[in-house]
Amino acid sequence: MITDPIADYLTRIRNAVKANHRIVEIPASNLKKGITKILFDKGYILNYKFEDDKAPGTIKIALKYHPVTKLSAINELTRVSKPGLRKFCKQDELPRVLNGLGIAIISTSKGLITDKEAHQLNIGGEIICYVS
Repeated sequence: MITDPIADYLTRIRNAVKANHRIVEIPASNLKKGITKILFDKGYILNYKFEDDKAPGTIKIALKYHPVTKLSAINELTRVSKPGLRKFCKQDELPRVLNGLGIAIISTSKGLITDKEAHQLNIGGEIICYVS
């Protein structure tokens, strides 16, 4: 049993990027599906597919690389809020990742959104991770 499934999700993507894999498979959950959709919408991954053949289901993620330099679109994935220590922020304390070049994924009452969307909606929440 995994005690922190979000950290496992981020670690699997981080390891696949370091090994230059094209596709990574991850056990699915609703929170992981939401994070995957945000990563796709913001251009950090090439594509994704939710497969619900088995009981837990899986997420297949196609990682995005530059065609010439072969560098990944994801440079860093950092877990912020952990099961042992949750990190929350108010609307006026929203973090900026790489001075606005990266994103912070935040769990709010409106669902999973980025730090920029939370700033526009003027709501705070739990900071899940930073992506740059």
